[in-house]
Amino acid sequence: MEAALYIRVSTEEQATNGISLAAQAERLSAFCAARDWHVARVYTDDAASGKTLDRPALERLLSDMKAGQFDTLVILKLDRLTRSVRDLGILLDLFDHYRVALVSLSESLDASTAAGRLLINLLGSVAQWEREAISERTSLALQHKRSQFRVYGQVPYGFRRAGDRLLPEDSELAVVRQIFRDRELGHSLRKIAERLNTAGICTKKGRAWAAEQIRLILGNTIYHSTLQIGPKRAPEPV
Repeated sequence: MEAALYIRVSTEEQATNGISLAAQAERLSAFCAARDWHVARVYTDDAASGKTLDRPALERLLSDMKAGQFDTLVILKLDRLTRSVRDLGILLDLFDHYRVALVSLSESLDASTAAGRLLINLLGSVAQWEREAISERTSLALQHKRSQFRVYGQVPYGFRRAGDRLLPEDSELAVVRQIFRDRELGHSLRKIAERLNTAGICTKKGRAWAAEQIRLILGNTIYHSTLQIGPKRAPEPV
């Protein structure tokens, strides 16, 4: 068994908890010796935060893992690897993909055993739940901002920015009304774009219209609430 050791301390932890790099290396090496595992690599991040994966030694570890330099990764505690549930999920996916068994001494986590793999799967499920929960919270926040006409990204056609608020641009909203009206009359997305270009009407960036831009306007719910209009049937082919 080719094992790699990963050890990390932050300056604060080293001062308050005494979890030194040397102490971690000693415990991990003794564990591998008891298992008769050969230590192929030792990766050390000194004074590095566990809140991010942007760490020199961890980056080298992941690169060597992809090159097949070891098949087991041994750590003292999961928080030596990361303090983020989201990042833990990312790492677990990578370990699984490259068939590297994760072993954490403090949590008695050993992916070289069936029970350890079961626990890792549970941890992965928790990480996935966290990612999905974050995504849902972000989506709800954006919906709230949209309903309050607050800017949360690119300013849509028909509006202008005033601080973090969206204010209507009457001339552009008149174009939007015409787009919805033409679509209700059965005109294709491409035909609507051509009519706008022929009339010399440009997009917000001063460019010619394309069918995809017309599709985005028709699907943007901000116009439905602002103009009290919206698609009355399923979109037709371009």
